[in-house]
Amino acid sequence: MLKIRIFMATRFAEAGVDILHTGDDLGMQHGLLMSVALWRKWIKPRLAEVWAAARRVNPHIILSYHSDGYIEPFIPDLIEMGLDVLNPVQPECMDPSEIKRKYGDRLAFFGTIGNQTTLPFGSPDDVRREVRQRIETVGQGGGLVLAPSHLVEPDVPWENILAFFEAAEEYGYY
Repeated sequence: MLKIRIFMATRFAEAGVDILHTGDDLGMQHGLLMSVALWRKWIKPRLAEVWAAARRVNPHIILSYHSDGYIEPFIPDLIEMGLDVLNPVQPECMDPSEIKRKYGDRLAFFGTIGNQTTLPFGSPDDVRREVRQRIETVGQGGGLVLAPSHLVEPDVPWENILAFFEAAEEYGYY
């Protein structure tokens, strides 16, 4: 499987993609799916090979990584490996402002709007408030791709989707 992933990453880089998006779910809602030590032994070296293969072809390719859940213990290793964009930064699992404070000089963040809390269960005003808060904190100095932390599920009221876009536009993120 590793050879296939390296082949794919190389081909994407040769094709001129701007971003190589990879990922695994390393975290659960309030904990890790595996220990950092186990990940470092079995997954990190292989993922590093995939990313290195893409960067050999295109040193400027942006590396993006997806993992749901609480994954903060893995972030320093991912940065060490060359990560550029972390997706999704679920506010239900990690504090986006704190993650920005700790790692924002080395990473961009994709997501940060709660799709398990604010979007489905908040009011349109709650959505606007969260969008404004993320722009003012995580977006400070750049490095924020403002988005729901995952897919917008069918239980999200249409009014909240509109509120998200209206607030993003109002604060210049549209």
